[in-house]
Amino acid sequence: MATNGARGEVVAVLAGAERRLCLTLGALAEIETGLGLDGLSGLAERMRALSARDLTGVLAALLRGGGEPALADELDLAGVEPREAAEAVAKAFAAAAG
Repeated sequence: MATNGARGEVVAVLAGAERRLCLTLGALAEIETGLGLDGLSGLAERMRALSARDLTGVLAALLRGGGEPALADELDLAGVEPREAAEAVAKAFAAAAG
């Protein structure tokens, strides 16, 4: 799967399939809202203590940012291992940090 590195896109394997993720401005706004944050100041702290529900919300936002809205909305989370979800989220944030 091809990615646009300049855009910060990454590929992660989720439930055995390659998926594109990207931390876009829209995804970031969705993450802030989902985590109940008023800005970026508390994001790093909050990301260190995500619940499973929070992790799935962050993952879905990053998938939508990567252009996979149908997957994000229909993702069978039962097939996604917690470790691979956490690694995918970390990889997307690291790519955005450049």
